Amino acid sequence: MSKIKPSQGAPYARIMGVGGYRPTRVVPNEVILETIDSSDEWIRSRSGIATRHWASDQETVAAMSVEAAGKAIADAGITPEQIGGVIVSTVSHFKQTPAIATEIAHKVGAGKPAAFDISAGCAGFGYGLTLAKGMIVEGSAEYVLVIGVERLSDLTDLSDRATAFLFGDGAGAVIVGPSKVPAIGPTVWGSEGDKSDTIKQTVAWDTFHADRPEKFPAITQEGQAVFRWAVFEMAKVAQQALDAAGIAPEDLDVFIPHQANMRIIDSMVKTLKLPDHVTVARDVETTGNTSAASIPLAMERLLATGQAKSGDTALVIGFGAGLVYAATVVTLP
Repeated sequence: MSKIKPSQGAPYARIMGVGGYRPTRVVPNEVILETIDSSDEWIRSRSGIATRHWASDQETVAAMSVEAAGKAIADAGITPEQIGGVIVSTVSHFKQTPAIATEIAHKVGAGKPAAFDISAGCAGFGYGLTLAKGMIVEGSAEYVLVIGVERLSDLTDLSDRATAFLFGDGAGAVIVGPSKVPAIGPTVWGSEGDKSDTIKQTVAWDTFHADRPEKFPAITQEGQAVFRWAVFEMAKVAQQALDAAGIAPEDLDVFIPHQANMRIIDSMVKTLKLPDHVTVARDVETTGNTSAASIPLAMERLLATGQAKSGDTALVIGFGAGLVYAATVVTLP
């Protein structure tokens, strides 16, 4: 018989507050056209993107995260000292160690929480949300700060016609805390490693150990393969998340998919047969693809503009490099 004391966590977890930060520089398609042979019309028709935000030297991964986290903490109505965990999802923090989460935890005044980074690409926010939920229900933290943050402008090859227009920078954060009722549903997540080459970094960091010139690493992808996978396979995952939560499409108030591409979003809405009353996040038009930051940034904008409201039931799904994915149904803060 085990002598280990059982965990004393909350029965459930919920998102209690949300915050976002978008860099001050807004970059229109015209800037992208200075380095690729394309047109504003083509970019808009293929991706739905008109502008994106690019970070300045001062708008670091840590700085953007601290700004977003501060808003989320205030929105949740807690103090930084109450945070027992900080989870940061990013692929654009260039130090393998230490985790940027520890620096962020210190700068927001969180004391001595568990703090770590995860790398799950555009699904990273969903992964972090699930880990935070587990920490709260298990009892190792009362409140957890989950951040998705990227400076993808640092990893963008502006001469690559397939990706130069896609990526933007920003940070989104949420506070996850205890709940007496279910407010974060079961997560449907996984990976398809046989497709790992469809979205990847062009050059490994260790290449720079070699005595030879190399272009700085950038993100590249096989656009059509990713599009087909996202539209057909991720709609199935989204449906599985609805089923796991016991939610029908008509019960949804909001749909917040990863902001990868407007055509992918619209195709998923059609495949899922979402009713007209469901508000759909289309933040990609003015923010671009911000990877792990895209879902919390889109969530924050919907709430701030009144397109969504506290208590709404939302389906969130992230998908990207790996290929990895995570989908769940949540109650909005």
